[in-house]
Amino acid sequence: MNTNATLHQDLPRETRRRETTRLLTEAAAADGAERARLLDEVILVNTSVARAIASRYANRGIPIEDLEQVAYLALVRAAHKFDGRLAEDFLVYAVPTIRGEVKRYFRDHGWTVRPPRRVQELQADVMRLSDQTTDASELAETLGVAESDVQEAQQLKGCFSPLSLDAPVATDSDAASLGDLLPARDADLQASEARLLLAPALRTLTERERLIIRLRYVEDLTQEEIGARIGVTQMQVSRLLKKVMVKLRSELAGAASAVA
Repeated sequence: MNTNATLHQDLPRETRRRETTRLLTEAAAADGAERARLLDEVILVNTSVARAIASRYANRGIPIEDLEQVAYLALVRAAHKFDGRLAEDFLVYAVPTIRGEVKRYFRDHGWTVRPPRRVQELQADVMRLSDQTTDASELAETLGVAESDVQEAQQLKGCFSPLSLDAPVATDSDAASLGDLLPARDADLQASEARLLLAPALRTLTERERLIIRLRYVEDLTQEEIGARIGVTQMQVSRLLKKVMVKLRSELAGAASAVA
């Protein structure tokens, strides 16, 4: 049988099994270059198996060519490590080996946003069964997990290839982009963030210092007006304001370094 043309040609399952068994039997009795040649033929005969495993992870953010390359390399390792005394059927050993390598590669390189490993593995099982059903309760029963876990896994599709903010939300030529629908920076939110940062620092000021800050930055009084209110000159108000601002900056810097 000519196996040199089998890299891109699938063999019937029974033919592949018989040929693989024959080649491995001969390889077990050979050594050197002859053994290497026979193992190369084992690999060629079973490339369709490696491609089939890789194809289960297609269209999920990693080029299929990369996945097939990983699967082929795993097939090569399986062929060279296979011990016929421990397993009669080569694929009983090779398929889990190839699948494990592809899943590992996919887990390490396929997630732009990386969820917990248990969710990654469940998502792969959910995708595998998606041709049969997409109902969360049915999938949960089949996989023996909670329905909420299945729903979480079903929501992970965007973690492989997140949508661009420039992506249109409809097919119309003038459709808005995803980014157009995002809210603008909220001024009230910015003010809330500022208050959260300033509140602890303001508590370190004296009652008089807080009064000066309120009169200047809340009631918007001039330094002269503040001086008249608290009984000091405009020059003294200016010095007091500078002192208070230095104190506040120091407190804010200390809080920032504590968080870092």
